[in-house]
Amino acid sequence: MTVGVQAALKLRGHAHVPLHNTAFQESETKPAITPGLSQYITDLLTSAQIPGISLGVVHASGSDPDTELESWGRKTEDGDGNDLSPDTLFDIASCSKGFLASAVGILMDDFAQGRNVTPLPAGITIFDWETKLVHLLPGEWALEYEWASEKANVRDALSHVTGMPRHDFSYAPGDTPQGIVNNLRNLRPAYELRQKWSYNNQMFMVGAYLVSKYADKPYTEFASERLFEPMNMSTTTFSPNAAREMGLLTQTWTSFGRRIPSGFPDDAVELMAGPGGIISSATDLTKWLAVLLNNGVDPVSNTTIIPSSAFEEITTAYSVMEGTPPSPEMSIWGYGLGWVTFSYQGHNIVAHTGDITGISTLVVFLPDDGLGIAVLTNADDKDDANMAIAIMIIGDLLGLNSVTTNATGTAVSEEGLSTENSSTPAAEPLPVNLESLSGTYSNLGYGNITFCTANDQSPDCPEVLASFAPFINQTSSPELYAAWLRIYSSHVRLTHQSATEFSVQFTSLFPEGYGANTTAFETAESGEIDASAVFVLGGEGENATVFGFGMEIDEDAVAARKRAGARDLEEWADAWFEKLGRRLTCPHESGRADDNKDRPGSRVAFCTPTQRQGRLHTGPWCSQGV
Repeated sequence: MTVGVQAALKLRGHAHVPLHNTAFQESETKPAITPGLSQYITDLLTSAQIPGISLGVVHASGSDPDTELESWGRKTEDGDGNDLSPDTLFDIASCSKGFLASAVGILMDDFAQGRNVTPLPAGITIFDWETKLVHLLPGEWALEYEWASEKANVRDALSHVTGMPRHDFSYAPGDTPQGIVNNLRNLRPAYELRQKWSYNNQMFMVGAYLVSKYADKPYTEFASERLFEPMNMSTTTFSPNAAREMGLLTQTWTSFGRRIPSGFPDDAVELMAGPGGIISSATDLTKWLAVLLNNGVDPVSNTTIIPSSAFEEITTAYSVMEGTPPSPEMSIWGYGLGWVTFSYQGHNIVAHTGDITGISTLVVFLPDDGLGIAVLTNADDKDDANMAIAIMIIGDLLGLNSVTTNATGTAVSEEGLSTENSSTPAAEPLPVNLESLSGTYSNLGYGNITFCTANDQSPDCPEVLASFAPFINQTSSPELYAAWLRIYSSHVRLTHQSATEFSVQFTSLFPEGYGANTTAFETAESGEIDASAVFVLGGEGENATVFGFGMEIDEDAVAARKRAGARDLEEWADAWFEKLGRRLTCPHESGRADDNKDRPGSRVAFCTPTQRQGRLHTGPWCSQGV
């Protein structure tokens, strides 16, 4: 789920639909969905390899906003290719973040007005954006950096300036928001508090946990009662099961045209609700946009949905996301609380994209121009197409200079990732046998991972190798394979690059295909993830000891740690995984890792810094008695 800065830049008769039953006055409002736009989107379905697009446009006009709705293309693989509708449900991914920030603001207003049902901790009298998380979540909230632990407030968390990088491959189906809060202390920061904008989905899980804790009900229930129902977003839900039962949920496809399962798994509903779990339609999102264009007040019922103070807070930039304008037509980009803010040819824009495997979404509104747009696409990596549609509408309605955008996205071959695994010959050969790198490794924040070679006979490997079977031996480089069931992956592949460095590919395998196409393929989360794993050895040749490996996922985070004084891989990697199976001596006290009692395989004892086998070990990852 990314913000997508790089994306800045048969037909049915389309409908102009007021939010309640009054006739659309075409003479008063210039239509956004014109024959020209319809043809442009129809062409996009082919050129950008998009199965279907659903579009909603809102023109604010007092208590009677005008709404246009249309859809193009398919909802299902076995339909007639024209079965998508404005009522079709999509997982809107990170476009959910604005709802979470609004819910937190509503809860704060409840406390300010004495409507709260749960008291604040002793000694805390105010719950607002400046309230420190350590005070709201005593005994639960903690980060590795003491200053950030003590000083980070609610605004910091929801504007991505806690200093934490993404760590998106650390959490799994079945995890809970409370468990995420308790695990943050085991994940490595990249920056000092408020030093730099750094996107982090887990902080929106923290926000959802705050709501559930102080509203005394799950965040999903609170959002439904205080946001969806008052706005009459009648089919919007967090539940994939509910969406399927309504018969409205779209099927989803990869960027290269293979059908994949829709949305998040059922056991991840509460976990992903805050950062990206809302399932909605173009029809319902126009109701949300109408409220946003009216400063948080429903224009039809005149009911305040988002308190004015909260609305101003969440839509005002607090951090600098992009300090350099991405194009001459755009300003620098700021980030409020769940919203990106920038200007386009002098017009203020508040927006967010949503990206998960199989889905690309965009919600954008221009508060000064009374215009809101929602674009929903049922394939991943289609931000360019979504933004091109929005820019075309904005330019046409506001009479702006036209801008050429690349809307075709990046289409890859039908085999998907399986054709991208080829690598250049390694600069340096692997200094040890590949088999010596197999086995189980552990990181307190990420859990355990077991790597297998292609011919591994250990009991942990048959199922893993069976899943990888259609994809093994597609390169000449040595590879290691592992199961890695996380929200955004099912497996991990390491491909040798040079010496002890491997490229890391977080992937989702479909060895028997999916849907009507039963040929094997694999895919991955949208966006560029250029990760690497570097193994650390003691000694040489057959007698070498494998201590572990450092995983580097975010190169900016790694560089920041180096600048801050990190002395070796164990300190600057995004995560250091210690190899299990060796008994090491810890001369100091060790602590049992009980923070993650519900995460299998993560209960490992750790040592304080010590000299070990001729190698200075400075990190908190010295496994004992394993």
